Amino acid sequence: MAAPPRSFSAAEVRARCAQGSCVVRCRRRLYDLSGFVRLHPGGEQLLRRRAGTDVSAALDGPPHRHSANARRWLEQYYLGELRDDDDEEEEEEEEEEEEGSRQVLASCPETEKPTDVAAPPVSRLDPRCKTVDVDKDLVDWRRPLLWQVGYLGEKYDEWVHQPVDRPIRLFHSDFLESLSKTAWYVVFLVWTPVVLYLSWVSYTSLAQGNTRLFSSFTTEYSIPVHKYYFPFIFLLGMFLWSLLEYLIHRFVFHMKPPASNYYLITLHFLLHGQHHKSPFDSSRLVFPPVPASLVIGFFYGVLQLLLPEVLGLSVFVGGLCGYVVYDMMHYYLHYGSPKKGTYLYGLKAYHVKHHFEHQKSGFGISTRFWDRPFRTLIPEEETFEKED
Repeated sequence: MAAPPRSFSAAEVRARCAQGSCVVRCRRRLYDLSGFVRLHPGGEQLLRRRAGTDVSAALDGPPHRHSANARRWLEQYYLGELRDDDDEEEEEEEEEEEEGSRQVLASCPETEKPTDVAAPPVSRLDPRCKTVDVDKDLVDWRRPLLWQVGYLGEKYDEWVHQPVDRPIRLFHSDFLESLSKTAWYVVFLVWTPVVLYLSWVSYTSLAQGNTRLFSSFTTEYSIPVHKYYFPFIFLLGMFLWSLLEYLIHRFVFHMKPPASNYYLITLHFLLHGQHHKSPFDSSRLVFPPVPASLVIGFFYGVLQLLLPEVLGLSVFVGGLCGYVVYDMMHYYLHYGSPKKGTYLYGLKAYHVKHHFEHQKSGFGISTRFWDRPFRTLIPEEETFEKED
């Protein structure tokens, strides 16, 4: 039998807010959003200003009517119920009685104190693990998820798009698990030196004056590629990456695996489903370098087949730089707090809406440009522009 929810007086709520907690209420239900304020797409200050107030009207909008996933997400931070004044008086009397009992016990000799009360067990789980009701969820969160999700079948698509705020474990093996996690700065430290070195190689190779476009067809009509073209070729590579980013996100990461195919469901969860299930798991917001090197090597080989060696390398290094910018930006859109009105502020709100409400649109991450010609733009009227 579940324990009754804890109740709080209005004075207790005010005291918590005065101490820095961000406690809000939805009618009588109280929620502690202290761990979420930095992640809120509308900005931390917006939530801070609402501390101690009823947010029911804000959830219903305008300017933004919160989705079912957003309301489900809110329940993870449930704290208890707001008491009526009569209840507060009764609670105060009970607390006085309990305090009196404690004083009596404290005055007893050491040998008379009860010794059969066991200390509460210390949980070794991540504190965020409380955010999922294990008994009601479709998977066992105490075990690695990768080998469970394939059995969800037709329930997988709905389940994976109901985000939770808790870490995910994929593998039984600690070694494999470590390879599946990456701190954001690792991507920058690994690939930035590669970008700088290959940029220098490309520029110095073009400076020799031996690179010509269409030279494989005829030397008479081939076009020399000078070193001064390198910045433009580099930017072309970044532009092509932005298209590739969109296509991979839409058609690979957001493929809908057949409900009857255990292996495709498992693959989808490994590639991207895990991120939609736990969008704020900080260790899984960027691509691990080991599998990334395989994908990057594949595209390098394709460019070398299609273009002259140095020209292909120049396009490739621009694309690689675009990838690094994309991964850094993706992390920032989840954990950063951009200033209202900036480009990144709009992108953060746009990307969060993709996670919580519009999973079949809004596939652009570092830019919304490709969502327009492909007609997957999230409707403009559902924005976080207004604050009150």
